Amino acid sequence: MGEAGPGPAPGPREAPEPDEDEAAAPGPGGARGGWAGPRGGIRVLKRNVKRNGSRSCLNRSRFGSRERDWLKEDVGRGCVCVYGGDSAAAAPSDLRLVLCTVDTPAAEICDGEGRSNLFLQLHGDLVRRLEPTEKPLQIVYDYLAGLGFDDPVRMQEEAANADLSCMIRFYSEKPCQVEQLDRILLSGVYNVRKGKTQLHKWAERLVILCGTCLIVSSVKDSHAGKMHVLPLVGGKVEEMKRRQYTLAFTSAGAQAQTYHVSFETLAECQRWHRQASTVVSMRLSTVDLSCHSLEEVPEHLFYSQDIIYLNLRHNFMRSSGAGSLESLCRFSQLKSLNLSHNRLGEFPVSLCEISTLTELNVSCNGLHYLPSQIGKLLNLQTFWLDGNFLTSLPEELGSLQQLSCLGLSFNNFCELPAICEKLVVLDKLALAGNLLETLDLAVLNRMSHIKSVDLRLNNLKRAAADTPEGNKSVTYMDLRDNQITDLDLSSLGSLEQLHCERNKLKELTLSGFSLRALYANSNCLTAVNIYPVPGQLTCLELSHNQLQCVPDWACEAKKLEVLDVSYNLLVELPSRILSSLSLRKLMVGHNRLQSLPPLLEHIPLEVLDLQHNLLTKLPETLFVKALNLRYLNASANSLESLPSACTGEESLSMLQLLYLTNNNLTDQCIPVLVGHPSLRILHLANNNLQTFPASKLSKLEHLEELNLSGNKLKTIPTTVANCKLLHTLIAHSNEISIFPEILHLPRIQFVDLSCNELTEILIPEALPGALQELDLSGNTNLVLEHKTLDVFSHITTLKIDAKPSLTADSALTSTFWSHGVAEMAGQRNKLCVSSLALGSFAEGVEAVYGMFDGDKNEELPRLLQCTMADVLLEEVQQSDTMFMSNTFLVSHRKLGMAGQKLGSSAVLCYIRHDVADPASNFSLTVANVGTCQAVLCRSGKPLPLSKVFSLEQCSEEAKRVKEQKAIITEDNKVNGVTCCTRMLGCTYLHPWILPKPHVSSIPLTVQDELLLLGNKALWEHLSYTEAVSAVRHLHDPLAAAKKLCTLAQSYGCQDNVGAMVVCLNISEDSCTCEMHGLTLPGPGGFSSTTTKSATPSSSSGIASEFSSELSASEVSSEVGSTASDEHSAVGLDGSLLLRQERRCSLHPVPPSSIFQRQPSSATFSSNQSDNGLDSDDEQPVEGVMTNGSKVEVEVDIHCCKGKGLEFEPPAAEYSSSAPGPEDDSGLVLIIRRQNSVNSNTVQRGVKEKCELQKSLSTCCLYGKKLSNGSIVPLEESLNLIEVATEAPKKKTGYFAAPSQMEPEDQFVVPPDLEEEVKEQMKQHQENGADQEKKEEHAAALPEEFDTAL
Repeated sequence: MGEAGPGPAPGPREAPEPDEDEAAAPGPGGARGGWAGPRGGIRVLKRNVKRNGSRSCLNRSRFGSRERDWLKEDVGRGCVCVYGGDSAAAAPSDLRLVLCTVDTPAAEICDGEGRSNLFLQLHGDLVRRLEPTEKPLQIVYDYLAGLGFDDPVRMQEEAANADLSCMIRFYSEKPCQVEQLDRILLSGVYNVRKGKTQLHKWAERLVILCGTCLIVSSVKDSHAGKMHVLPLVGGKVEEMKRRQYTLAFTSAGAQAQTYHVSFETLAECQRWHRQASTVVSMRLSTVDLSCHSLEEVPEHLFYSQDIIYLNLRHNFMRSSGAGSLESLCRFSQLKSLNLSHNRLGEFPVSLCEISTLTELNVSCNGLHYLPSQIGKLLNLQTFWLDGNFLTSLPEELGSLQQLSCLGLSFNNFCELPAICEKLVVLDKLALAGNLLETLDLAVLNRMSHIKSVDLRLNNLKRAAADTPEGNKSVTYMDLRDNQITDLDLSSLGSLEQLHCERNKLKELTLSGFSLRALYANSNCLTAVNIYPVPGQLTCLELSHNQLQCVPDWACEAKKLEVLDVSYNLLVELPSRILSSLSLRKLMVGHNRLQSLPPLLEHIPLEVLDLQHNLLTKLPETLFVKALNLRYLNASANSLESLPSACTGEESLSMLQLLYLTNNNLTDQCIPVLVGHPSLRILHLANNNLQTFPASKLSKLEHLEELNLSGNKLKTIPTTVANCKLLHTLIAHSNEISIFPEILHLPRIQFVDLSCNELTEILIPEALPGALQELDLSGNTNLVLEHKTLDVFSHITTLKIDAKPSLTADSALTSTFWSHGVAEMAGQRNKLCVSSLALGSFAEGVEAVYGMFDGDKNEELPRLLQCTMADVLLEEVQQSDTMFMSNTFLVSHRKLGMAGQKLGSSAVLCYIRHDVADPASNFSLTVANVGTCQAVLCRSGKPLPLSKVFSLEQCSEEAKRVKEQKAIITEDNKVNGVTCCTRMLGCTYLHPWILPKPHVSSIPLTVQDELLLLGNKALWEHLSYTEAVSAVRHLHDPLAAAKKLCTLAQSYGCQDNVGAMVVCLNISEDSCTCEMHGLTLPGPGGFSSTTTKSATPSSSSGIASEFSSELSASEVSSEVGSTASDEHSAVGLDGSLLLRQERRCSLHPVPPSSIFQRQPSSATFSSNQSDNGLDSDDEQPVEGVMTNGSKVEVEVDIHCCKGKGLEFEPPAAEYSSSAPGPEDDSGLVLIIRRQNSVNSNTVQRGVKEKCELQKSLSTCCLYGKKLSNGSIVPLEESLNLIEVATEAPKKKTGYFAAPSQMEPEDQFVVPPDLEEEVKEQMKQHQENGADQEKKEEHAAALPEEFDTAL
């Protein structure tokens, strides 16, 4: 890089590569290459770069070698990317790379750049001006550390990555967007005519649209003097038909005035019309300037004296200066002011002079105290102070006698503010997210005016009442997410609604005089005492507790409409509850009910949830007496029959949703279903159905969703065509062999017939236009013709089985693990869940599985599905310890602009050999953020490997978010957006939402059976134990995943649900020592099995294939030349190629071998047949698959475990021209073809003579030497495949060797060389010392051999 000149710098592709001599060196004085003069010992490199928008990262070659060395000397040094002010435009902007240190202030960078200011933008959103003393590089490093990066060197690399600019970016000028400027102010010089008549003439005037008014100057180009102000609120703006590009602005009222403004272009006219239409449509004079990065309000805004509501949220308003906060008192009618999220630091005293204010919001400004002048705001009625650091309130606040609402949530109060006693009008006290440990009821009693108390998310442990006096004012209290163990609020006689979810309550005592609703879910309650009987109680929720019986007072509550006692220990249900004349919704699932009381009278019950109990039958009169019943869920019981729905000829049942999944129902229950003609959704999955009578199905004409999965059905009745409203049919995991006649249904959208026995499909001439997804996977005998596939081409999603792979990859990986994935959209119209499943990952026996849940967005899950595996592969090569965490952090960065506003939960599982102990089997590393989880089934029991990062389930995360002053809304969401505290994406919620994952690693054992992955919806409806027991006995992972999703949907899930089941076979039975027909050698040598025989045609040239995933060019770029002069050449006399100890992936080479990874490949090439014979004279080589110009050899590195053979591990170290990452599979054999027929280069690991003598299979590798230097084995059965066994298996378990020029030729052993080879073997075994010397001598010989041994 040369010195920066005045002209524009070349783009990334035009920029020349800097030479070392040209690179700027950090010297003490002025330097070349753009080094700025030193200031305080800090050296800054400036470099103009034109950034190409299509490039994802900066070109590292822009730094010279000296610059790179300077960066490496200290991790406190780094690079700051400074963009020009027009970066918001579509065209690429000027980018300058500034080398500096963490101590370099912004003022120094500005001086070096010739700029006056430096601006910072976070997450593509707001832009703020940096203070001169702020340190840009330290800001970047702090940001990266906050994300989760720990390594300073890695942070130095990440800081220079251009992808980071989507999260943090520096500007030399403040960027401005046209649309944003239009909302603030529009101005220009145009032809203007006043009035509606033609009496006035057109004249050029300065016209400004700002706030709520149109401002017209009295003379041309005048910014001062007399200005004509036209209020637009309630007025109108119209286009003039007689004059092109002209708008008529008219004010409201009887004395309305009109100004006509003529514009030059249509685009300009539309801009003004759009903004003016927004103003005139407002009922009140409101100006919204939020999220505009303002430091001051425009001066012309003060012409709008009618402003009542002013919103300045999310800006950087200054406290003093022109247009600052001290100027807001000029608005004479201002009543509401929003200044939240302005980084004020201190409460602006000037606001206290705006006496007209009735509402003031200064939340999230880092305030530590309020000034005493706050008492001047006598008209203030609503005061929001949430998200600050307040610990007390001034006494002067007590003079605000009109204050009725005070927001103090997420501050640092340790007790109820005593000043609230003086605020007699105050009816709502919001103190959520503070530090209160005791609820002092005595203090609350003195605040007789308080009606609503919000104490969520505090540290409350108890409620204290020093006096027996009652409180008759509090009607609403929220105590959620605290640590209360016992709660007695019987003194609150007027309490109508209480929230106390997610505490540690064991006993609860309340007054029932006024109680209308009680929410006490997720506690440890064994008793709930309410006296007197709550006659006004309508809603009672006591789920997820330890109740053994329903409280007696609940049976006597005459107005109770909703009762939820699910997830308790109930063994019986009182008859008074089921027979209640007021109860409309009853939830008693997940208990221990064995029977229900009989129904004797008609009841108004509409919703009944009985799932996960021990019921064997339902009350016989259930459907007769509960005529209003619309929803019934009796899944996961032991039902064998169903009660009748009618006593006469006509049924009065109104049942619409019926879930009976996972019972013992047989075909005999089907006729009963006909008694429910209004059924819309019917789930009968996982029962014992063998047939579904056609006559019965035809009567369910209103059926919209039918789930018959997991039964023994052989066909779907043809009468399904009568269900004209059916849009979803799920019938996977049956024995269906005939495709049902469902493609004639006009509304059919989703059809799942996977895991059946379909053989063919009869399709109509035209498919229904509503059909979106057809799942035919798992039908092994199904063959679809091209014509059928063409007909299905318009379907959004068509799932069919891929053709089975014939490579060794699939055979090897399927031995250890196999997977199945199921994703269902549920009742939502789009699927926001994506899965990643790579059973053969990278270059070895490794696997990667992942699941991503975007909640309501589908973009991020798909992005992560496509990119996360590549990121993992890169990170594994860089680090053996932090690779999983860095994978998530880098994926978070790579989301770019899509990750600014959208987020996704993610779980990633990586199976590989344990790096710390290569002799072990496999290790499983799991990382997750959000609510996606992974569970390992070990010995039939679930072993959770993930951590749920949500506010409700992780108290540590909730505490962290509270301390960082996030606003947690009442629905437990961070800033009302998400319940997750760690996600990929959602960068605009930093630092509350982080991408750093929870990482766990565990060695896999023979007891590990399954690995289950699922999203939030799956684990909300299935416990770990139930999920494991439900699929443990299934051999098909696809059917297992389908079953999990079906169960979740039948248990009440209406959201997207995704499940992945990975069947593990990590056992001694999975050893691949006998794979591909190869057996372990004995004293007599090898016995081989012919894998495939063929007679290929001859080819000209050389074909190279290393694997199905890696091209020859890619391999050459990775490993370099395999015949480098740096490799030692080994002659035949020195040593024959030694056989490495054979190992499978379950029994890898012990760690005593030191090596560097190379792609496991061998190349066998020649310009002619090695034996010089015609191809017609020979037989095909046994065990070798020949295909055209390629010879593909399936290979495994076998082990001798259990065979009585012991091999010594190799103890030599070798290197290659291009060292690769570490490998666990052993030595690497690389053979390269030379132009000369008699010259070969063989690279191998050198073994000690003792190891060679101890190896019983060494003799099998010796063969006869041909005149052309080729070596062949002694026995005819020992051919090229024996040589392949000596090459280490690639991670994919696949070995491909290119053929010779003449594929038909075979290797022939001339009889005259047989004795010579035997003599060499004998000499080597008798004299080991001479053998070692010969090896050293052979290393220097230029002779090379072409064919591997």
